[in-house]
Amino acid sequence: MMPLQPSRSEKQGIFIDYAKIMVSSGPGGRGAVSFRREKYIPKGGPDGGGGGRGGDVIIQADRNLHTLIDYRYKKHYQAPKGRHGKGKRMSGKDGENLVIRVPCGTVIRDAESGGVLSDLVHDGATWIAVLGGRGGLGNAHFATATMQTPRFAQPGEPGETRSIILELKLLADVGIVGLPNAGKSTLLSKVSAARPKIADYPFTTLTPHLGVVKIEEAASFVLADIPGLIRGAHSGSGLGDLFLRHVERCRALLHLVDVSSASTHDPVEALLMVNEELRQYNPELSKKKQVIAASKLDIREGEENLEKLKGYCTGHGLEFFAISAVTGEGLSSLCMRLSELVEVGSHEL
Repeated sequence: MMPLQPSRSEKQGIFIDYAKIMVSSGPGGRGAVSFRREKYIPKGGPDGGGGGRGGDVIIQADRNLHTLIDYRYKKHYQAPKGRHGKGKRMSGKDGENLVIRVPCGTVIRDAESGGVLSDLVHDGATWIAVLGGRGGLGNAHFATATMQTPRFAQPGEPGETRSIILELKLLADVGIVGLPNAGKSTLLSKVSAARPKIADYPFTTLTPHLGVVKIEEAASFVLADIPGLIRGAHSGSGLGDLFLRHVERCRALLHLVDVSSASTHDPVEALLMVNEELRQYNPELSKKKQVIAASKLDIREGEENLEKLKGYCTGHGLEFFAISAVTGEGLSSLCMRLSELVEVGSHEL
């Protein structure tokens, strides 16, 4: 098989989670029309071999890939064709399969109908996008007692072509959601080795980031920093519809709410607004286990906001934590609880 190599852009870590490409399998080789011609054998008969089979196009999940950047610039992928048959009953060589490697968690959709064709979650999982054409039979195949010198052979079958959409959904145990500047990237940088961009303006994070949170020697979970959501995110505002797909695979959600005095949003309204966007994008998201964390405790002028959010969560049976990613306050207990939720299993979340 011929795997595609990652591009320079992918090695540099550029994140692309959507691509539309066209894939074409290889046509089969044609059969040969040939007759045996050797000394002392005046009527050797037909000996044309069959053509080789065209190569398939196979999509394969690879845990070492994390972006679809390869498929943003190159849009058409063609598998090799089968070789033609030859005399002396020699069959043509089959075309090699073309293997397109994608990150684990890639959903493959039909470009015309939008229907899901395959969901490659596990490393090494494969899906055959298009089958190569069969090779044609040579004239040796058609020789019979009543037709001893067939002077025809089959052409090879053409390959298939189809347009598909590759859609990457990150595989993470816990997804961090919240409004822009809620402190998601700062939290991820403090509890894992991930180093997302951090700044004091909205939409600092433009692509999701993953980090591994280690609780103890044998316990860890994957935390995803999802770019900030705003009102109307489910319909595309702030590119929210592009980010929300990554929340779908998370087993639990950590909802960060800024309770500092610098926040321009009422904490309860912020909580409800983001949850409503999640629900409108996919009702199943509202069924996921969610932990609420009041962030930015280091800015103590926000005590009123903290108490308001805590009171709402307590009254509605929501798990509540108060944290500061800057000072580390509350991070240990929060991470321990998230680890417990991950271990419970997705069927209970």
